[in-house]
Amino acid sequence: MTRKPTIAVIGAGKWGQALHFALSQKQETFITSRTARDIKNFTDLNTALNCDYLIIAIPAQQLKSWLQENFVFKNQKILVASKGIEANTGEFLNEIYADYVPPSNIGFISGPSFAAEVIQGLPCALVLNSTSKKLYDEFSPFFPTFIKTYYSSDVIGAEVAGAYKNVLAIASGICEGLYLGKNAQASLISRGLVEMHRFGKNFGAKEATFLGLSGAGDLFLTASSPMSRNYRVGLGLTKNKKLDEILEELGEVAEGVKTSEAISKLSKEHDIYTPIANEVKLILEGKSPQDSLKDLLNS
Repeated sequence: MTRKPTIAVIGAGKWGQALHFALSQKQETFITSRTARDIKNFTDLNTALNCDYLIIAIPAQQLKSWLQENFVFKNQKILVASKGIEANTGEFLNEIYADYVPPSNIGFISGPSFAAEVIQGLPCALVLNSTSKKLYDEFSPFFPTFIKTYYSSDVIGAEVAGAYKNVLAIASGICEGLYLGKNAQASLISRGLVEMHRFGKNFGAKEATFLGLSGAGDLFLTASSPMSRNYRVGLGLTKNKKLDEILEELGEVAEGVKTSEAISKLSKEHDIYTPIANEVKLILEGKSPQDSLKDLLNS
């Protein structure tokens, strides 16, 4: 009798719980996190790490230390559900994982997907990005019928898009909070897409990635709705709230905050023109949103 593959989600934030719900539609799926949760099939980390297939939904800024302290490679097949760039080093997540997992065993999830809608079973489409098509073929049958999956080999493109859109969502929330109008918001998002592509192209990303689900799709979703944590950060910044206060009210990680630091760092190192991301970083550090608007309009 053939043994059924075992699957676990590591990280029980909203996105981790949504993926656990989705994968549980077809097969038993475990989930774990640092603190115990009252979730079906919640298990300890050691049990989870011994599963054949892992979905890792740990916040990007915590990833490096988590891997150093906890991870042992046992030929697991892994999908990364985190989105961000390491702020301290400017490393992309695939670069961090490269020290622990061979490229053939790892893929990265991208695409427009609010956790709150996934956990309701509402339809969406995701891209599984990996240099290994075989990995996609193994993972895609695990997803429920309400999630359509696509394959892409453009790992760096998916990573840039998934990280950058959170920064642009903060900018879009600021735009909304300042009551600048839909013309301005549409202009910001579309120019943001150009900026995102310019940044990604420098690291070898493919143009098509930014026109599809991973790029335009995820950006338009995240930068147009208060369901987005990063969008709500932008709104909060226009209400003269301190960043710490905003993040405390959120009660969740807003990846765009630290990612703006990483993008600013990398754009300076590689001489990439990233005016929107740069202004977001400055606003997060205390610059007036009105002054940033003037500077963007005059740049």
